[in-house]
Amino acid sequence: MSNYDCQHYYCKSCKRYFDDLTNTVFSGHHRPLKVWVACLYLMALNVSNNQIAQELDLCASDAHHMTTVLRNGVVDQKPEVILDGEVEFDEVYIVAGHKGHHEALKKSGSSCEKKKA
Repeated sequence: MSNYDCQHYYCKSCKRYFDDLTNTVFSGHHRPLKVWVACLYLMALNVSNNQIAQELDLCASDAHHMTTVLRNGVVDQKPEVILDGEVEFDEVYIVAGHKGHHEALKKSGSSCEKKKA
């Protein structure tokens, strides 16, 4: 299904034409939609760009471009994470970057100092 095979629509309020791929990562590209979906499927299988190019009969630069567009599209559509509420946890061990600097741990009032007291 190429861009020409998509259903076309006309918006009476903004007086513009659009199709099924408008405002998607697939719009404005000359490759058929089935090639994009196959590329996405191969990416999910963790196939390299060179292997994708061979499987889909593309040049390596086209496969690289397609995988980049798909990855960026996923990142752009990812909703922002908003943390809220209380968090409870048990038995957590946290190292805060004092490796080799035991004096810094003593100054911060670490649990080692409390055990000696």
